[in-house]
Order: sequence, then C-alpha cells, then structure tokens
Amino acid sequence: MAQALQFCFDDAADAAVRGLWRRLDKAGVPSLATRTHGRHRPHVTFALAGVIPPRTREDLRGDLRLLSIPNLWLSTLAAFPASEPVLVLAAVVDTELLAVHSAVHDVLAKKVKQPSAYYLPGSWVPHCTLAQGIEPAQVTAGFAALYPVEPIRARVTEIAVVDTHTGTAEVLVTG
Repeated sequence: MAQALQFCFDDAADAAVRGLWRRLDKAGVPSLATRTHGRHRPHVTFALAGVIPPRTREDLRGDLRLLSIPNLWLSTLAAFPASEPVLVLAAVVDTELLAVHSAVHDVLAKKVKQPSAYYLPGSWVPHCTLAQGIEPAQVTAGFAALYPVEPIRARVTEIAVVDTHTGTAEVLVTG
C-alpha cells in the first residue's frame, strides 16, 4: 500500500484528461482509468510514501490552506522509460509550482514512512498519468493517438491523501 498527496483538477481539466484517457482506450492502450477500474481521478501527485500519518495530514491541511496554489499547465506529452512504461502529460514547471512542492515536502520531512525518491524536490517531474504499465509498442500507439495534444489549464480544486490501491481519499483542502 502507498499513500499519495494528489492535487485534483477543476471540472473542465478533469473532463479534458478523461477525454485523453478515452482516446487511449479507443487506440488499444489501456488508460489509467481502465487499469484502475475508474478508482482514480485525473491529478498531479506531489508526494508518495508508504504512510502519511494522521498528524502529518493535519499539518499539511494547515499549511496548504495558507499557500496560493498555482494553476497547472499540462502541455508536454511524454513517457517515463520504466520496466513498465508510463505515458504522461507533464506540467510546465515554474517557481510558483516548485515553491508549493517544496512547502509540501518541508511538512513531510522525516514524518512519513518510505517516501518515494521520485517525488522529492530535485527529482520530481510534475505530471498527470495517462497510462502506466504498458508495453513499448503501446507507448508508440499512445503517442499516435494523442499527438498533438492541446495544453490543459488545470485549476486545483481538491488536495487529498489517496490510497493508491483502493482510491480511497481523505480530502485535506477544497477550493
């Protein structure tokens, strides 16, 4: 089991990502929605750990309410070359986004169990997952189905700690 700090999108951005998921499924590339049986919403993950304890969640809730959360611009179609490749729509990285990410990790530092190095400052590539655990040929098919992709402006409307296996979420902030 892992717990993720996910920043979820407004209705228009959510619908746009779901439209990309449908295009992938139609092209024979199992989207994140298909692979997780619809348990997960479109989002950008800011942190991932084995456990984000309740007290740390409260600390996050307090700090996140004080931050100005920038809009996310999802504009770069990309793939992570893992043993099971991942197709993503990467976000434009700017100082505001990095400041929020850094503030999140200031709260989480030494308070979570088994933090994922991929989401730590300096390693993090902010993205919305479109498909994961796909075959190399499906990466090519996914690019063909989605390219060129229209940039998506995503306003963050909910921040939650989500169990990555069940999709169960504890909402920390809405707005």
